[in-house]
Amino acid sequence: MAQELSKQYNPEDTESKWYKIWEENNLFSAKPALDKLPYCIVIPPPNVTGILHMGHALNNTIQDILIRYKRMRGFEALWMPGTDHAGIATQNVVERTLAKEGRKRQDLGRERFIERVWQWKEQYGSTIIHQLKKLGSSCDWQRTRFTMDEEYSKAVRDVFVQLWNKRLIYRGNYIINWCPRCQTALSDEEAPHHELQGNLYYLKYPLKGNFNKFVIVATTRPETMLGDTAVAVNPKDKRYKEYIGKILILPLVNREIKIIADNMVDMKFGTGAVKVTPAHDPNDYALGKKHNLEFINIMHTDATLNYNAGAYESMDRFQAREVILKDLKEKGFLEKTEPHKLAAGHCYRCHTIIEPYLSWQWFVKMKPLAKPAIAAVKKEKIKFHPARWTKVYLNWMENIQDWCVSRQIWWGHRLPVWYCRDCGVKNGKIIEVKSGPPGNLCTTSYTILDPKPIINRIKPDKCNDCGSHNLIQDEDVLDTWFSSWLWPFATVPEEDLKYFYPTSVLVTAPEIIFFWVARMIMAGIEFQGKIPFKDVYIHGTVRDIEGKKMSKSLGNIIDPLEIINEYGADALRFSLISTTAQGQDVYLSKDRFEQGRNFANKIWNASRFILTNLKPEDIGVDLCVFFKAEQLDIVNRWILSRFYTTLEKVGKELDSFKFNEAANSLYSFFWHEFCDWYLELVKPILVNRGQNTENRNTQIVMYKVLEKFLRILHPFMPFISEEIWQKLPGAKDSIMQQSWPHLQPELINREDESQMELAFDLINTIRNMRAELEVNPASRVDIQLTASGKPIQKSLQLLANYIKNLAKVNNLTLAEKYIAGNNRYAVVFKDLHIVMPLEGVVDVAQQLKKINSKIGKLKSEIKNKEVTLANKNFLQRAPEEIVSAEKTKLLDMRQQVSKLEVILNGLR
Repeated sequence: MAQELSKQYNPEDTESKWYKIWEENNLFSAKPALDKLPYCIVIPPPNVTGILHMGHALNNTIQDILIRYKRMRGFEALWMPGTDHAGIATQNVVERTLAKEGRKRQDLGRERFIERVWQWKEQYGSTIIHQLKKLGSSCDWQRTRFTMDEEYSKAVRDVFVQLWNKRLIYRGNYIINWCPRCQTALSDEEAPHHELQGNLYYLKYPLKGNFNKFVIVATTRPETMLGDTAVAVNPKDKRYKEYIGKILILPLVNREIKIIADNMVDMKFGTGAVKVTPAHDPNDYALGKKHNLEFINIMHTDATLNYNAGAYESMDRFQAREVILKDLKEKGFLEKTEPHKLAAGHCYRCHTIIEPYLSWQWFVKMKPLAKPAIAAVKKEKIKFHPARWTKVYLNWMENIQDWCVSRQIWWGHRLPVWYCRDCGVKNGKIIEVKSGPPGNLCTTSYTILDPKPIINRIKPDKCNDCGSHNLIQDEDVLDTWFSSWLWPFATVPEEDLKYFYPTSVLVTAPEIIFFWVARMIMAGIEFQGKIPFKDVYIHGTVRDIEGKKMSKSLGNIIDPLEIINEYGADALRFSLISTTAQGQDVYLSKDRFEQGRNFANKIWNASRFILTNLKPEDIGVDLCVFFKAEQLDIVNRWILSRFYTTLEKVGKELDSFKFNEAANSLYSFFWHEFCDWYLELVKPILVNRGQNTENRNTQIVMYKVLEKFLRILHPFMPFISEEIWQKLPGAKDSIMQQSWPHLQPELINREDESQMELAFDLINTIRNMRAELEVNPASRVDIQLTASGKPIQKSLQLLANYIKNLAKVNNLTLAEKYIAGNNRYAVVFKDLHIVMPLEGVVDVAQQLKKINSKIGKLKSEIKNKEVTLANKNFLQRAPEEIVSAEKTKLLDMRQQVSKLEVILNGLR
């Protein structure tokens, strides 16, 4: 006997039970196998600070579907897991913890603070790993990596040294994005621009020797005027021809500054004259270098003004702005103020407005690295899915800028850079050892002459130049992404790398194409000589039902763990995937997850029905041998054909990353074809429980379709498929260890499918006819079918019993020619006349009266609606959504009338 399923499916008990068994039996592990092809995915490593959100749920469900699918297809499938140390984010979390104790990281010092971060990581860093397990993620957890592991750190240092030796890393004093809150440099990608409503301030700079003459400049950041060292105009601008080369007096500061000419100046912006602050604006920096201007830094690293700001020293930058504007106005130097929209960079972690800041930092030259990475995508060695992301990638890569990789924080990979304290002067240049901005609160107090860097994988024993052992390591750490860009190969042990690298596919979100995807492609080609992956699948962003991005501040977050607890992981996974079109954003509300729960219940109840009615002794046959030996009826041939058609379709959809289409193909087959039609059609045969051939054949087909369906369902809904699989007669091993069903083209029969479609259409039409006339659901009716042509008549004869059974038909008669008559309801469907005699079924006169009354009432309402919508006052004054709703109602009423008139004509 087959094992019975409980009356209700309990996901909570099922999921925890099976995940434990899978892990205990090492079913997720992968190792090089000469008899198998490799298939490898590296997980986008979540931050150790992270907790599971819907974006993670979508991303990891997609990866798990691919891994389980390929595992069943016979590949040695490795899903490489791990977490990212997330430099700024993790340091911020631990600093907030210290703040609750009334302390700062500076109170602990670097070493003790790093110890504290490691303690935090050990306590909380695996939270998201446990949550991914609840989702059903089948990663090889024994291989879990962390971007600060010792072996991984060695790879990071090795890459830095390689780039230095190739002269692709350099140190320079440039304008960078500086976060005053996090006290660190940021790359351009880490400082996204957001539109703000600001002001354009028009400031009057008097001409030296003639305070009655001014040059008016327009700026959005008046506080930076304290660092101005020039005013620039376009040489083609006739308004300022006579001023070029003359001297202005900088208001409030009384410093002399020159008027310079440069084609960079936009004559249409503001007044056409712009202030030049080389130390606080990237464009001004370029002008400063070109025209050999003085660079005056007016800010500390916390965005308070420094001694160069004079009377405004120690003020916060925005506080200083207000005071400076007040002083300019009082002294007559503020011409006017205009509202102005501007785009300002913000820290991607704390959302503070960044400060363009002149600073000594480390940079990677990107153009040489980008060139082969561009070629790899153009030659389609790497393909983006959807393809539209190819253009986005190429546009960024072809305009790539050098990457600022140094960060002024403590948690992260410290630069493998040392300096000698004892070396003498070479270039006569005095620079702080600390490679952060001058005046950094954490800067070491001493300075050295000519800080020639010593780049080495490990701490050098002595200085190469003077032999001194008095060495100090650079205090900066590397950008988190500098370690993450090595992820596809630095995670895999050397002995496995040849087998599993390049990896197969990367699944990720669009917002990290530049942060991570592009850089991994560059790193893979540069350091391994091979692309890191062949395909990149970019999924959409998870939003609420109104299209807003989910966030705590908006209060619209749907917690995936709450959904798992309420509906189960399978329901979450299936609902997410089935509603997510390829590469499109996902619009979610909590009730969307009911679809997955309802589908799980449908699968459970159908499986329970099948197992309850199954005779295990009848089903132990090879399906293909059985199919050839037996003359199956059309219903069993049809369901086998539909299953293998679905199997072929799902395989193609998964191979082309159309996950929602694959999920919906499974749903449509099982719910509508297998349950709604097949099980209903064969139920009388099963309930009869006879020993005839028809019963045995149905048992075999029903069982074979179920067990094969469970296998193709497994990547999408792993828990319920495993639970039911284990209840099947003779089930051995986990469903994870079973092969993907083989396609049997000879079992696909389009003619059988077409004939059964005809039967279903007729059944639905008869059911609609009964509903339209409000026929008692329990009563049976007679039906006359008129069809010309012997082929269709033959098909109808073959299908007659199925139509009678499901449409509750008593007598079904076939005729070649339609003859009109009274007291009947006739409907034309395709080339068929379907006639329902109404004698003893309904009162025709009463039905005619009722339908005419409905039509009359609707026509009256339609007339009123038409009058309303013809009223110009209504159209002008009513909200657009109200007008639209009224038009929809009118259309709906017209359709109801048309439908009722069709019924009316059928009754006459």
